[in-house]
Amino acid sequence: MNDKFFQSTYELETPEDTQEHYQKWAATYEDEVAAQGYATPGRVAEALWSQMPQSDTPVLDYGCGTGLSGVALRTAGFDVVDGMDPTPNMLEVAAAKAVYRDLSSFEITDPEPLKQDAYRAITAIGVIGTGAAPPETLDLLMKALPKGGVLAFSFNDHTLADHTYTCRLNDWLDMGAARLLFREHGPHLPGMDLKSDVYVLEKT
Repeated sequence: MNDKFFQSTYELETPEDTQEHYQKWAATYEDEVAAQGYATPGRVAEALWSQMPQSDTPVLDYGCGTGLSGVALRTAGFDVVDGMDPTPNMLEVAAAKAVYRDLSSFEITDPEPLKQDAYRAITAIGVIGTGAAPPETLDLLMKALPKGGVLAFSFNDHTLADHTYTCRLNDWLDMGAARLLFREHGPHLPGMDLKSDVYVLEKT
């Protein structure tokens, strides 16, 4: 397997670099992550279901990529899933899965791509982290939620080692602006011996 995309993912520095990287990776992304046993989508989806077992609640799959996260959410029990991603090639693959009610794109440099209070549940599965979305994405998604809304997301080992991400999470918790409903460390990409933390936060 050619793992050049994996190796360079954690070296990306700008939003434009990230978008170009995933645009090029779209065609082989699923085969490559599957070969490494990509476990985080299922773990996040199951964690969200454990806190909000409501099949008719619309879920926004932010940074949906090729749709692996949408498949996981539908498998967990959610019947209404919308996806957003800035990468056209990834969205094409996601659309072919027919698991989303709606798919939309956004400019990766747009500071406010989300409508406020449009969803009570948002996921960011393998999205916020080193080589992907910056720490302030957590703020973006939490602010888009209504009071009592939930965000389910993951930080992989590379991200957990970067304190700018964990500090941003702790800011929300320490200020009392969010409540931690779920946290679990477990497999992310077992084939690469990488793990991830899965979280579910409630906006207070």
